[in-house]
Amino acid sequence: MTVIVTDQGFQPDDWTDGFTALGDVANDVVALDVPADADPDALAARLQRVRMVRVDFPSFADGRGFTIARTLRLHGYSGRLRAKGHVLADQYAMARRAGFDEVEIDAALADRQPEAQWLARADWQAHDYQARLRG
Repeated sequence: MTVIVTDQGFQPDDWTDGFTALGDVANDVVALDVPADADPDALAARLQRVRMVRVDFPSFADGRGFTIARTLRLHGYSGRLRAKGHVLADQYAMARRAGFDEVEIDAALADRQPEAQWLARADWQAHDYQARLRG
């Protein structure tokens, strides 16, 4: 079972259109699974009709997914952007600031890091250290 984390806490997954692996992309893709080693600049040009991009985080120590999200947003991608895999509650604010709309975790991680830990970081805009430094 997967759990979707948003600023409102744990949610059921409401995405029903499936995902297409990046290597299997065709013209009619609505949702794309992107590996952590994808080139975000090359990817951005292929997203005209894609409504959802799910970026894999193979390890909580692998931050390439944050770069992919930020780059896609800078290139103008406005669809739904989901982080999937090994993202920790402590990384939720960073994921949101990078451009992700939500995080997909498995039930085991949700048990180890309950909803309250994620909600503690849901006010991600208020916890921006650069804004605090600017006063």
